[in-house]
Amino acid sequence: MRFLRDNGLTIVLGVATLTMIGGMLLTGWQIYNQELADHGASSLGLSQYAMSGHFLSAVFENWESEFLQMSAYVVLTAFLFQRGSAESKDPDEVLPQDEDPAICAADPDMPWPVKAGGIVGSIYAYSLGLVLMALFLASFLLHLRYSAYAADAQARLHGQMPMTITEHMASTQFWFESFQNWQSEFLSTGVLVVLSIFLRFRGSPESKPVSAPHRETGS
Repeated sequence: MRFLRDNGLTIVLGVATLTMIGGMLLTGWQIYNQELADHGASSLGLSQYAMSGHFLSAVFENWESEFLQMSAYVVLTAFLFQRGSAESKDPDEVLPQDEDPAICAADPDMPWPVKAGGIVGSIYAYSLGLVLMALFLASFLLHLRYSAYAADAQARLHGQMPMTITEHMASTQFWFESFQNWQSEFLSTGVLVVLSIFLRFRGSPESKPVSAPHRETGS
């Protein structure tokens, strides 16, 4: 029970993610097979569809936008402020995450990269943003790859010439797929930043205390 209490947030989010992917797989499979049937083509089995460009392009298209949002959020909140927001640092205070890690050199629980110092410590100091950006780049490239496969399958269904991955990357279709998700991620983050100035959710670390004044910055 202690394990579930200590890791409940990760467990629930992980289960929710797998559930939504399963729902996406099953519904997308039916939609795609109907499209194939409309063009007189053979339907795909579930495992075949799970490896298709139609499904994987949609998966990585969404992952790409989420990792872009989170990496941009981590980096931007290190340098930019929104007074009154629970999602911003206070521009008038130096918070623990901004302090020189050497101050805690005597702490036995300090992460080993900090103890190692040098280039390892420097990389670790920005590792969250770096890893999120790497995940964004990986998802972007996988989205490009499977989006090109999906476009190739569509072209064959309609008796058209398929494009290369390079040609697909330069196409308006690929960038439309990306921009339609990217804009929503920046919008939702911006809305959260502003709403957390005036609104509260008791018990959430993403909210200021219910009694906190609107001008108070940070959670």
